[in-house]
Amino acid sequence: MQNEDIIKSISKRYNPLTKECQSELIERVKVITGRKRDILVREGQYSDKVYFIVNGCARAFYLKEGKDISDWFSFENDFICSIVSYFNNQPSPHYIELLENSVLLEFTKGEIDALSNKYHDFERLIRLIVTEIMLSHQKRITSILFHNAEQKYENLLKIHPNITNRISLTHIASYIGITLETLSRIRGINRI
Repeated sequence: MQNEDIIKSISKRYNPLTKECQSELIERVKVITGRKRDILVREGQYSDKVYFIVNGCARAFYLKEGKDISDWFSFENDFICSIVSYFNNQPSPHYIELLENSVLLEFTKGEIDALSNKYHDFERLIRLIVTEIMLSHQKRITSILFHNAEQKYENLLKIHPNITNRISLTHIASYIGITLETLSRIRGINRI
């Protein structure tokens, strides 16, 4: 897929961008490829980058007392970044790792700010993307707080029906806040 097609797809999904804005965005965007297990952002690193996943998937995760805790999954047509580092200019509290060989668009905060200042339609696009990410994280928090283990898993499958084909069960269990054993039991019950 060409950069132009990717930008048009983003424009169509979130907010129509003028041809001028699309052209400048195409000039500024950087296409990167990564391999499974590549780390895009490390804990303690400053990151002013946002990634749009063209192909592949990624996750954000924390290491807490030697335990790996998944916090965010992103797939094709999703964005991912170290929110704390990007918005507060603080060291990232988590890692961002590719879970598959991936193609991504990389945007820097400076480029996003410059385009937002120049193009109202781009500024609106960014606002809609941030809103979508916030709502997605809020749904996850609500599920973790108020649903039982089976409901958490079912909610995840409604959002990402094929997630078990792409993400390890260990990562899925930590993401929804249950043990791997509980997830295996739930999956066993649902197969009967």
